Amino acid sequence: MPQQPPLKTPISLHASQWCVYIIRNRNGDLYTGITTDPQRRLAEHRGKAGKGAKSLRGKAPLQIVWHQNAQDRSEASRLEYRIKQLTKVQKENLIAMYNTEING
Repeated sequence: MPQQPPLKTPISLHASQWCVYIIRNRNGDLYTGITTDPQRRLAEHRGKAGKGAKSLRGKAPLQIVWHQNAQDRSEASRLEYRIKQLTKVQKENLIAMYNTEING
């Protein structure tokens, strides 16, 4: 089985801090979710244990391309909902702005 690449950017979180993330699959589709541990959640999405999203199964490689910390689960859920209402073009713009900030 090919080695999956690590997260593109390091994510440091305090214990139990919620964040929203966007994953891109091999088809270029985007998946948005929330978690307290992005690296664990990405591993679950990549794994065969059935803990990842059904929409991502069999679509590796998966890569987190955007994330944003939230103060609590409620804020993370609200932000997730807002992102899911965006068009794909708007999500791509969000990701591009994020990558510009990260990579200078």
